[in-house]
Amino acid sequence: MPLPSIPGYNRLTKTHKYSAAGIAAAGAAALAFTVVPGGDADASTTAQDVPAKSVAWDSHKTQQDTLKKQSDLASKQAKDAAAAKKAADAAAAKKAAEAKKAAEAKAAKEREAKEAASRSAARAVPVAEAKEKKKKEYPNNLDGWIRESLDIMKDKGIPGTYEGIHRNIIRESGGDPRAINNWDINAQNGVPSKGLLQVIAPTFKAYHVEGTSWDAYDPVANITAACNYAADRYGSMDNVNGPY
Repeated sequence: MPLPSIPGYNRLTKTHKYSAAGIAAAGAAALAFTVVPGGDADASTTAQDVPAKSVAWDSHKTQQDTLKKQSDLASKQAKDAAAAKKAADAAAAKKAAEAKKAAEAKAAKEREAKEAASRSAARAVPVAEAKEKKKKEYPNNLDGWIRESLDIMKDKGIPGTYEGIHRNIIRESGGDPRAINNWDINAQNGVPSKGLLQVIAPTFKAYHVEGTSWDAYDPVANITAACNYAADRYGSMDNVNGPY
């Protein structure tokens, strides 16, 4: 390899020339080592880069693990919250159903109590009236007979007044409960008129009022049956002013 042309080079001594050539060669070698990749220089550079790459990868993996743990935790918390809400909703629905059932049972019980009280009250009225009638006493005379008959007629819906009944009794029997007609056409036909209002047997049986005696001579039974017959035929005993 020819030596570079250096000004004054020809004037240098042989020793100086060798020294300059050595320095130039050494510089070229140094430059070549620095510029050209490969060899030990490349191996040295790669060895220095590996630790940096490893640290970065570990950091990235740690970050991914952390994110996954956070995601798993959030998912678990969401599932737990949903399960808790479902359980709370079920408990609330059950409580509401139980409250509704209890309210319905209470209402039914109150309704039954009211109905029972109403039935009891309804039964109490007739019972009280019956006791009142049973306790009520009438004198055993014409006035008492008429008044007792009027109470029975009122209960059975049969019209008539004290004056109308009294007036017809006086005309028919004079107030004698044992009076009997043995001379008129009824007597001739074998069915004489009997009692306070002179009722024949067929009429007494047909218009007999429940709760009274079946004896046609019984004053109350006789009056009540006769008034029942008069109400059916004349509208009321008050409208009877002669033989009927």
